[in-house]
Amino acid sequence: MADRIAVLGAGSWGMAVARLLDANGSEVRLWEFDKTEYDKLIKYRTIPEKLKDATMAPSIDITNDLDYAVSQAGLIVLVVPSQKVRSAIEPLRTLITRNIPIVSLAKGVEVNTLKRMSEVIHEVLGSSPELIAALSGPSHAEEVVRDMPTTVVAASDSPELVKRLQRLFSSRTFRVYTSDDIVGVELGGALKNIIAIGVGITDGLGLGDNTRGALITRGLAEMVRLGVAMGARAETFAGLSGIGDLVTTCISQHSRNRYVGEKIGQGMRLDDVLAGMTMVAEGVQTTRSGNQLREKYNVEMPITTQVYQVLFEDKPAAEAVADLMGRELKPEVWH
Repeated sequence: MADRIAVLGAGSWGMAVARLLDANGSEVRLWEFDKTEYDKLIKYRTIPEKLKDATMAPSIDITNDLDYAVSQAGLIVLVVPSQKVRSAIEPLRTLITRNIPIVSLAKGVEVNTLKRMSEVIHEVLGSSPELIAALSGPSHAEEVVRDMPTTVVAASDSPELVKRLQRLFSSRTFRVYTSDDIVGVELGGALKNIIAIGVGITDGLGLGDNTRGALITRGLAEMVRLGVAMGARAETFAGLSGIGDLVTTCISQHSRNRYVGEKIGQGMRLDDVLAGMTMVAEGVQTTRSGNQLREKYNVEMPITTQVYQVLFEDKPAAEAVADLMGRELKPEVWH
């Protein structure tokens, strides 16, 4: 009998994941909360402005009914923006009457609460940590739907759950590794978006590869610094959810976060950039939460600090670069 999986969220990544799981033989129900977007999905079997290269197979059951989506599901795949996770899963408190594993694909840290997505799920639903997982890594939907080789990592406190996810998601073009460091995997996926915005800002300023390489490298250093302070293992950030996703997001033409930074570096205001986008750049709000985490854990994160000031305090981008370069000279350290 095929696994019945509820995919919650029909953005570009949600559609790509639904397509992948369906092709792997699972019975997929894809839920979209927005009625207008749902109507597009029913009509076109995709949302053209979000994902134009692939349509959803007839075997994928598309629904606007959350109760129907999760009924009889053996796994819930959560693919909504990180700042919407809490509100998206709140109705599940009454809809779910049994233990169902949940895997989060959202990459962010909730603003103000400073909770990772697995912590939000645990708080809202009361799910045991052994029933919660995260899947992260360099995985742009635009390439996954074109069957370009992609590798990610599934992390959980439960070895059985990550092995199950590895089996369900892996294909000839989508390879899944496993990890027991869910803290590091979630933080890597979230924090790299801040650095990608920073890289985009320097791209918008017309700076070069030397600058980009420096930001990626020193950005990784501050990701490791904060991650270790929060209980993650440093080596996790050398993996797919760390440097793998970081490099990809910082250089890719598909990266929404790099795009936001580039437009700001060219002189646009943040509100105007976001108003012109159809999809969410997770790094904008993660820059808020990342800066809050920096203060809470008293960790030195100069790139995050400068990106925050450019985004939310109207600091000129060129001045932020100058301040980074003018800091006190010191040895190169990673923690």
